[in-house]
Amino acid sequence: MPMESLSDAAARCLSACEIEEKLRLTEQTAEAWRVELLSLQPQNEPDLIGEPGRPAKPILVPPSDVPKRRLGSQTGIIALIHAITHIEFNAINLAWDAVYRFRHLPKQFYHDWVQVAAEEAYHFQLLRERLNELGSDYGDLPAHNGLWDVATRTASDPLIRMALVPRVLEARGLDVTPGIIKRLRQAGDDDTAAVLEIILRDEIGHVAIGSRWFKYCCDQRGLDSGQTFRALISHHFSGQISGPFHYEARQKAGFTAAELEALECTGRSNAHSGNTIL
Repeated sequence: MPMESLSDAAARCLSACEIEEKLRLTEQTAEAWRVELLSLQPQNEPDLIGEPGRPAKPILVPPSDVPKRRLGSQTGIIALIHAITHIEFNAINLAWDAVYRFRHLPKQFYHDWVQVAAEEAYHFQLLRERLNELGSDYGDLPAHNGLWDVATRTASDPLIRMALVPRVLEARGLDVTPGIIKRLRQAGDDDTAAVLEIILRDEIGHVAIGSRWFKYCCDQRGLDSGQTFRALISHHFSGQISGPFHYEARQKAGFTAAELEALECTGRSNAHSGNTIL
C-alpha cells in the first residue's frame, strides 16, 4: 500500500469537529510525521478554503460582543482565559491549514507547521484545564472568528499567509502577553500567569517560523521582504495596527529593525486616529 500523505492527514485534523478528536488526531499525525510514516506526495489538489471543523460551542459573535476581560474579578479572568483558549484552538486549525493548503515547499516548512500544530494543541489543553479549575470550560462563552477570517483572505498565497497571520495577528500576542502576565500576578493568579509564560515562550518560536517562511517566499520571488511586509500591512490592515510593540520578543521572532520602525510609525499614526487591531 502507498504511504498516506501528510496533506490527507492534515485535512482530517482540520475537519475534525469534536475537541477530543482534533487533539487526538493532531497528536497522532505529529507522531506519524516524526517517525516518517507520512509522504509529502499529495493525492489531490487542496480544496477551496472553507470553515474548519469546530464544536457547536462557542457561539461565534462580532468582536464587540465578546465578554469583557477585566482582571479584577474571577468572571473577568475566565473571560480572558476563554478568549485566549479560543485563539489557541483556531491556531491548531491554522497550522494544519498551512500544512494542507500550501504545496511544493521545502520539507522543513511542513515540519515546522506540524510542530506548531502540536504545540498549539498543548497550549489549548493547558488553558482548558485552567478554565476547568475555575469552574468553566471552552465553549461556555461566545467568541469571534477574526483569526479564521484572515486565513480565508490569505488562502491563495503562502507569502501573504506567513506575513499576516504569524507576523501580524500572532505577533500581537508577543506585545500584549507580558503585560497580561504582570496583571494576573498582581491579581494573585499565578497559575494562569505560569500557563501564559509557557505560551509566550513557544509563540516567539511560532512567529519566528512565520518570519522564516515569509522571507523564504520573498527570496524565491526576488522581492524585498521589508518593503513587501510594509505593503501588505498597508493593504490588509490599514488603520488597524497599534503599539506599543515588544521589541525584544519581536526581534527574537525575526523582525528586522526596519520592520519594527515601520510598525512603530503605523502605530503612532493609528494612535492618533483611535484605530487598533485585536
